Amino acid sequence: MGTLPSIVHVGCWAHARRKFDEAAKASKNGQSAHEALGRIGKLYAVERELRTLQLSPQDFLEKRKASILPILQSFKEWLDSKADQTVPSSYLGKAVNYSLNEWQKLIRYLDSPYLTPDTNYIENAIRPFVIGRKNWLFSGSPVGAHASATIYSLIETAKANGIEPYRYLRHIFEKLPFAKSRDDFMRLAPQNVNLEELARQTT
Repeated sequence: MGTLPSIVHVGCWAHARRKFDEAAKASKNGQSAHEALGRIGKLYAVERELRTLQLSPQDFLEKRKASILPILQSFKEWLDSKADQTVPSSYLGKAVNYSLNEWQKLIRYLDSPYLTPDTNYIENAIRPFVIGRKNWLFSGSPVGAHASATIYSLIETAKANGIEPYRYLRHIFEKLPFAKSRDDFMRLAPQNVNLEELARQTT
């Protein structure tokens, strides 16, 4: 089916933070790395505070951007200056360059109220697959590995949409033989399934 043109890649601030944390531990003083950690910490502090207010999606977006954009602008300027002052192969240099290279992806979470600064939720959701993969050793073939990853993606997406996985899998296995077009397949995606219809079909 190919890659959907609507897919947007979003960066993870936890990954960027981890690199600065490594730089802080590797350096005797680590002042610059600690400063970066403090700046990233402000992003999370704003996120935590706004999430407790139970705002509408639009109000949340507006307030988050108003609070976060000045922090990001200042951080970007700081990163640009450090890039000219830091050895690229050093821990700090690698952290700075990673953040700059990923910058456009790192700031994309601002565009959706359903996105957070990091991908920790997603990574925790796929952790069983990662652990299992080590135990299974082989998937038989690259096609088998792709099929396995697809099933896991569908299951975790179903769970995220409040659908019991076994019920969802029964539903799509019944409907898949009749799907012919991209629209037919997309209607079977967990986020597009009619929950009332699903309940009637699987009770």
